[in-house]
Amino acid sequence: MSKDAAPPAERVDGQLLRIAFILVLGTFMATIDATIVSVGIDTLTAEFGASVAEIQWVTTAYLLAVVATVPASGWLADRFGGRRTWLVAVGVFLLGSALCALAWSATSLIVFRIVQGLGGGLLPATGQALLARVAGPSRTGRVISVVAVVPLLSPVLGPLVGGSILGVASWPWLFLVNLPIGAVAILLARRHVPAVPPSTRRTAFDLRGALLLSPGLAVLVYGLTEIAHGRTLPATIGVCAGLAMLAAFTVHGLRTRGTPLVDPRLFSRPPFGAAAFALVVLGASVFGTMFLLPLYLQTARGLSPWEAGLLLAPQGLGAVAGSVLVNRAIDKVAPRTLVVTGIGLILVGTVPFTQLGHEPPDLLIASALVVRGVGMAMITAPVMNIVYSRIEPAHLPRASGALNLLNIVGGSVGTAALAVVLQDRLAARGTDISWAFADTFWWVLGFCLLAAAGATRLPRTHVRKS
Repeated sequence: MSKDAAPPAERVDGQLLRIAFILVLGTFMATIDATIVSVGIDTLTAEFGASVAEIQWVTTAYLLAVVATVPASGWLADRFGGRRTWLVAVGVFLLGSALCALAWSATSLIVFRIVQGLGGGLLPATGQALLARVAGPSRTGRVISVVAVVPLLSPVLGPLVGGSILGVASWPWLFLVNLPIGAVAILLARRHVPAVPPSTRRTAFDLRGALLLSPGLAVLVYGLTEIAHGRTLPATIGVCAGLAMLAAFTVHGLRTRGTPLVDPRLFSRPPFGAAAFALVVLGASVFGTMFLLPLYLQTARGLSPWEAGLLLAPQGLGAVAGSVLVNRAIDKVAPRTLVVTGIGLILVGTVPFTQLGHEPPDLLIASALVVRGVGMAMITAPVMNIVYSRIEPAHLPRASGALNLLNIVGGSVGTAALAVVLQDRLAARGTDISWAFADTFWWVLGFCLLAAAGATRLPRTHVRKS
């Protein structure tokens, strides 16, 4: 067997695929709901008589609640068991969805979106950790390659699904659509997903860490959002306070004798540090592009939300094709090779967007999105597999929570940063809106280059398990 050859993998049977499908329903609800409401902003503004700045918090409040909840997912799974935590998270998410549909004002909708985000933030991390625990190290790569495509599809499918719902139904159905999906997920999980017992090593909840990490991230994202809106004072306060709280959390995590919410030492241990860095930058690139492109298509090209969603759909097709490719290759090809190739494809697919000032044809945009979709699918699953297959089962919940947190933070912070860049370029370019977007996409290329630099530190070979 050559150095880079993988050991024989155990067969992924129908039972494991069934469990993966059930758990991915929760991830699907949580990730797609972050974007499904975006096309309904105008509708909600008219319905509640609110300003665009106020109604924008319907999206921002959900994302901040997710950021605040993810760090606690590992401790909750350790304390109460993976399946129980996942089921409760689905229940909270469904409660929040029902309350959102019953909202009577913009303020009440924002509050109920926070409830929804508290459940949604737990679902991807606990679902992935539970699936990795059930699959075992030798089957984790193949099964994660199927599950990991869902978060890649959500920025594409969200606006498309939202536009379709609003075309045939009223705005509450943006939230009510979650109820039947969640109910089916709960029934199937109770019957088919095995109960993983809580950790025998009971640790106290890191309250000080929770008071520093989650609010620090939320305040930082809020500050960056305020920069994009041109409000200097709250932006400065938010960014400085957020960074100070995150620095304090790092010091606390290094000094504490207990188990911190997210252990900063994890990032110094290969391959976790390189994997985490790649996911942060990938999140910024993926979610940042899905923020910029719909805005460009609707403002510069005058497309409707439905037309923009159709033009973005090829990225989802590319992600599905990439997941099939990764599923077949993940046990045969060195993980670093897959990740670097994926980043290269994203780079190639991003280059046409740096030339938006020349108004490239729709076919070129769709083709570039297909290439980007394939590349994104080639990154997430191998990175997750590297970490999950090289870490002790007892540490899976906390590692999964940390990785999902970093991907979300990368997406949130990256999107906010690109919004700031876009605002600056719009002011500099004046009426050349298309060129302002083109300038901003050079920053997306820079994110991809940073991710490539981090990927070179990933392991060259597969993990070997007896």
